[in-house]
Amino acid sequence: MKESFRLKETFVWITADEKRYIEIAKEEIKQRRKELERFVRWHPYFLVTLESYRIGERDKIPEIVRRMIEATVKFGMGPMSAVAGTLAEFAVEAMRDARATYAMVDNGGDVALISDRDVLVGIYAGESPFSNKIALRIKPSSSLLGICTSSGAVGHSISFGNADAATVISNSASLSDAAATALCNSVTDAHSIPKAFHSIKHVEGIEGALIIYKDMLATWGKIPEIVRL
Repeated sequence: MKESFRLKETFVWITADEKRYIEIAKEEIKQRRKELERFVRWHPYFLVTLESYRIGERDKIPEIVRRMIEATVKFGMGPMSAVAGTLAEFAVEAMRDARATYAMVDNGGDVALISDRDVLVGIYAGESPFSNKIALRIKPSSSLLGICTSSGAVGHSISFGNADAATVISNSASLSDAAATALCNSVTDAHSIPKAFHSIKHVEGIEGALIIYKDMLATWGKIPEIVRL
């Protein structure tokens, strides 16, 4: 079953076999957002900075804040560039801990999932001819997978690049979210695409990525099978 859930700026699609898992995901998102909002109330710079946010090793901070910082500092970006993927990741982890074997959360194109069956994850790329025409076929795995997409043409998030879609696959949705932003920022035109992958390929945990720019599609690393829809 699949259900949508909205909480303030967060709007997600939650997929699982049983309703109780979806409710667990909702409660996890509520709790993690509450922790993040409480932290931002006392640390407003965290919310607006576009640069790496540094903390001391002994600082006591919520786990959601820590994950966002650890993911984005690898790319020299502000922590909010990983918020969507991090929330999705927490929700799927909560469902998995409750013994779900099929759990997926799509937070505005930032997807976290575990699955006991093949799953197709489609890619929306604005006005590109590839938009809604291709998908990644994800094989069954009990290990969490993060598939996140950033775009310079779609959505309200800040982007300094021009990719119609920059998608990153890794073992963490938090990491994939940050990496997708960095990858998209590196795409200015068709000539920049080969070098754009250098912005993420040095980071451990990233398995592969793809870039859609107008009528071009480029890939790097190990990515799932690309299928036509």
